[in-house]
Amino acid sequence: MIMDILDKIIAQKRIELRHYREAISLEELESRVFHHPKRSLKESLLKADVPIIAEFKRKSPSKGFINEYAKISDIIPGYTRAGAAGISVLTDEKFFGGSISDLKQARELTDVPLLRKDFTIDEYQLYVAKAIGADAVLLIAAALTPGQTLNLARKSGELNLEVLLELHDESELDHINEYVDIVGINNRNLKTFSVDLEASIRLAGRLPKEFVRISESGISRPETVVQLKQAGFQGFLMGENFMKTDDPGKALEEFIGQSKNRDLF
Repeated sequence: MIMDILDKIIAQKRIELRHYREAISLEELESRVFHHPKRSLKESLLKADVPIIAEFKRKSPSKGFINEYAKISDIIPGYTRAGAAGISVLTDEKFFGGSISDLKQARELTDVPLLRKDFTIDEYQLYVAKAIGADAVLLIAAALTPGQTLNLARKSGELNLEVLLELHDESELDHINEYVDIVGINNRNLKTFSVDLEASIRLAGRLPKEFVRISESGISRPETVVQLKQAGFQGFLMGENFMKTDDPGKALEEFIGQSKNRDLF
């Protein structure tokens, strides 16, 4: 059986985890966890005029390099000035060109809530996220069982990390639990990496109203954002649309401005 992309990523993540544990024990990592001021991604999305989580991403498995030489020091301040409700930083190295140091550097450059975007399969990664300054972590239903999702979400809460739970279809609704803060619908299939914007629309009515609901991937036009907003979404995670430009911060600023000028919000 040929492994799909998600299977390959998770297999690689298990290898990396073994190496990390050999280098730094969980006990040592716990001693490094610091308590920075709470920055709530959930609250930031609800307060924002145009609630966008802007993503820092150099490449993806489906597109290759999007912005190979992108620097945290150039882009994070721009996202902050433009009014991002949150900033997502890819920390996966092999498939997305990110690193743990990217998020550590981003933490020094902004007070905007930071999402550690990675493939979380073990509590060890939650301690890493906390230690490097993340405010929220991503849990991907397709990579976890409902029980694993519950355990990781509960531990995240204990570490004062918010949880963005990412779903792709109806079969993953049973991953939602009381410890989740934000539920995201990814329009990109993580097995084929094809994009279907209707995925968010189809699932919108199935999501519990008590959770903040966001749409992720494949969003490039203000008109699409308002369509999704009308379907019940309260936030939007966008990366490639900004990262493929010479100035991602300016691209975000223009997108927010276009949305406001057209009375889309």
